[in-house]
Amino acid sequence: MMTSRAPRVAVAGLSARLLAQSAERAGLNVVALDIFGDRDTRAHAGMWFDIGGDGLSIDRARLYDALECAARLPRMLGLIVTSGLEPLAMELSRSPRVPRFIGNGAQALAVRNPRRFFALLDEAHIPHPEVRFTPPENADGWLVKRSDGCGGTHIEHARDVHQLHADAYFQRLSQGRSMSALFVAAHREVAVIGFAEQLTVAAGTLPFVHAGSLGPIALPRDMAERIVHAIETIVWQTDLTGLNSIDFLLDADTFQVLEINTRPSSTMALYETAWPDAWPRGLIGAHVEACLDGELPLNADMWTRTPATIAGQCVVFAPHGFTVTNAFSDACFNDPACHDVPLPGARIEAGMPVCTVSTAASTLDTLRIELERERARLLQRINDIDS
Repeated sequence: MMTSRAPRVAVAGLSARLLAQSAERAGLNVVALDIFGDRDTRAHAGMWFDIGGDGLSIDRARLYDALECAARLPRMLGLIVTSGLEPLAMELSRSPRVPRFIGNGAQALAVRNPRRFFALLDEAHIPHPEVRFTPPENADGWLVKRSDGCGGTHIEHARDVHQLHADAYFQRLSQGRSMSALFVAAHREVAVIGFAEQLTVAAGTLPFVHAGSLGPIALPRDMAERIVHAIETIVWQTDLTGLNSIDFLLDADTFQVLEINTRPSSTMALYETAWPDAWPRGLIGAHVEACLDGELPLNADMWTRTPATIAGQCVVFAPHGFTVTNAFSDACFNDPACHDVPLPGARIEAGMPVCTVSTAASTLDTLRIELERERARLLQRINDIDS
């Protein structure tokens, strides 16, 4: 139970709601830093700082100003980052005026640098799509990725890219079901939490924008063990710490590793929902214990169990531009299926994220139906604003 004397933790990223929610469950007082300031983010955090820049970006100066303020607060345990701050992770881990960094600093370079990461995979005989660092003669069938990207906004078809970013690389487009695995690491040991299916949507020239996830997904035992072995090998070689996730493609009896996200993933909400008794202090509690105390969670074999409940979350994007009304914000805030609820008066343009909807079911097919129903309910609320 959180008290006024409990340790504080700063959580930062494009959206800090999920981290704030899990940290509160861990009994921590939360200082949230993000670009949205959604109603439920503020509800789970005792303090919120706006670090938004132009568009959907983080302003570096505002971020550092906010973190320096947070560092001066009493009982500040440290800083946990999520999506959007990957490029600054090592820098933040070494900065003297911000809260202690709880997560991967320099060790993230081993997997965030594509030259080093794919060489590591090759040496360990871990399968991955073909990668190259110069443009292919024929761009068809190739993707361009950036090593500092997140949420699929860093992935484009190579044929559509006319000017390459400095950290761009090419990856052959491969077939398979888009999956991820969440794991906790400490002292080169690893506890795999579970597997999830990744949902994506096409947005303009971006073919694979993150749009949610479903899980835990039970995989055939042989396949799951092979993926777990790959994760163990990567962690042994890189000394990753805390919560991380690995993205991979699953195709029949083969898998191919795509990348590692060296920070807490949004999929942790799925496992907290499906196995609440396994994580009484939330998965952020497990992250903090792994990073600061070197302790792995006791429930290290959850991936071997068939879940009784499968959870799903889906990002709903605005079909057209609109201004959030009091009635819309209140209806979403009071709806247990709705998260990342915007404040009244917020302007949301077409294609921007509005809310995240979630639900749970006993089977994957039922879950997909229920999740689509929740998505349709939210879209109807949006349409009702203009009616």
